[in-house]
Parts: sequence; C-alpha cells; structure tokens
Amino acid sequence: MNHLVHLYLSDPTDGCLLGALMGDYVKGRLDDHYPTEIRWGLQLHRKVDRFAETNPHFQRSKRRLDPTLRHCRGILVDVAYDHFLAVHWSDFSDSPLERFAANIYHLLTENHALLPPDLQQAAPRMVAADWLVAARQLKTVDKVLQRLAGRLSRSNNLNSGLIEIKRHYPQLETDFRYFLHDACGYVETLAP
Repeated sequence: MNHLVHLYLSDPTDGCLLGALMGDYVKGRLDDHYPTEIRWGLQLHRKVDRFAETNPHFQRSKRRLDPTLRHCRGILVDVAYDHFLAVHWSDFSDSPLERFAANIYHLLTENHALLPPDLQQAAPRMVAADWLVAARQLKTVDKVLQRLAGRLSRSNNLNSGLIEIKRHYPQLETDFRYFLHDACGYVETLAP
C-alpha cells in the first residue's frame, strides 16, 4: 500500500487524487461507474504499478531483500518507498507534507460515498492516525507491515519486513530516489 507515492505522482486534481487512492481497492475493468477524473486516477495508479514492476531501481530494491519474502518483496518495497517519500517530502515538494495530507483527508471525507467499501472503512482510520505523515516513522512502517501480513491470504513473513528495511536502509533509499525520478519522467509522458 504505497498511497503517498501514488498521490505524489497523480495529477493534482481532486478526482485524479481520489482515483490514485482508490487504486488498491478497485479491481477489474473500469466502466462508467466513476467520473472521468477518478477513472484517470485509477488508470494512472495501474500504469505506475506496471511501470514499477519493470523499473530497474524498483527491481534492484526487491532483489536486495531476503528471497524468503518471495511475493511480498514488492509490497515491502512499496511501503519502504512511501516511508522515504514522507521522510524526504521537502526535497520533492514546496508544500509541507502536513498540508498535502490534510487536503487528501478532506477529499476522503467529502467524497466518502464515492469510495469503494474497503476504502470507506479504512479512510476514517487513515485520517485519525494521519497515515501519510506518520509514514515518516519506522514504527508506523512496522504497523503497516503487521496489518498487511494479516490481510494476505497466503502465508507470509511480511511481519518481519522492518528488519529487512533497516538492514538495507541506505541502499533502498538510494533506489527510491532513482525510481521516483524515473517515475516522474514516465508520468509526464502520459495524458488522460
């Protein structure tokens, strides 16, 4: 669940930001159920996910991690990259992360009825715990990994993921910076 990276890469319109957030909760074919801007945000979320899977820096981050994490390595990299973006937000944006997060929380609250059911349930927790800003803290990263480990249907050892992040922290941080640079360039080539 890399909400912050997807939001950062999104078009800054309300609908696209909502779609970027909804991307992990909406599966299958996109129809006219959602307004055009939200659909674009959902499509952009999916394109960024596909881009990440082929990006050499993202792939290098996955390879750094313990192979016994198997399919969870991508999830772990997603969570780590959100952490790095939160920590280094001021390197990438002139607006404080707290202001950006407050805007996102307002969007979630004002558009609650448009959200998929799982996000409707998660949104109040996201707002109350200030997930986007809290991603700066490694204890929050650990909580996210614990929560994700319990939600996955396959057995996994994602709950030990923080150990891997700490073990490879500087290298993952460097990979993240290169990845975000590449992802920004990629997103600029896309048009709604």
